[in-house]
Amino acid sequence: MNVHMISLKPNPFLPKLSDNAAPATRRSAVIFTAASPILLSALCIAPAAGAFNFRMTTPDKTVEEAEDGLRPHARSLVKVKDLLMSESWREAQNVLRKSAAALKIDIYIIIQSKPLAERRRLRELYSELFNAASEIDYAAMDEDKTRVWENYTTMVSSLEKLLSRL
Repeated sequence: MNVHMISLKPNPFLPKLSDNAAPATRRSAVIFTAASPILLSALCIAPAAGAFNFRMTTPDKTVEEAEDGLRPHARSLVKVKDLLMSESWREAQNVLRKSAAALKIDIYIIIQSKPLAERRRLRELYSELFNAASEIDYAAMDEDKTRVWENYTTMVSSLEKLLSRL
């Protein structure tokens, strides 16, 4: 009785499995097939966590609305001084963040409406203003009075310069 052994040559078009790689089984194929629609729907429907927010480039406000909101938002930003003086750090941070966010949008819209030649200096003042506001936030978190007051002075002077140019 002569039994012929059939030698199987590896298919060059398939990836080579290492010796310890598990071959695909019926169970893994079923699990993959069942999980695919769930994963696909989660990837397609869920909002991206790191997605871009184009609100600053396409503002919801007109220039006139931004100009109307500019002074009240600037006043609320300056009024954070009372909370800083009473050392109500958490409240000061909350008010600072809220008023700075609203003011930031208004100023950005107004700067974008200005002629190109004016924008550079306005953007520098804008950056100086909101960097100082961020530093106040961090200093309040650390309860560092000297840093808070240094940055508050910088923020107010930058705000005055910026408002005079707008």
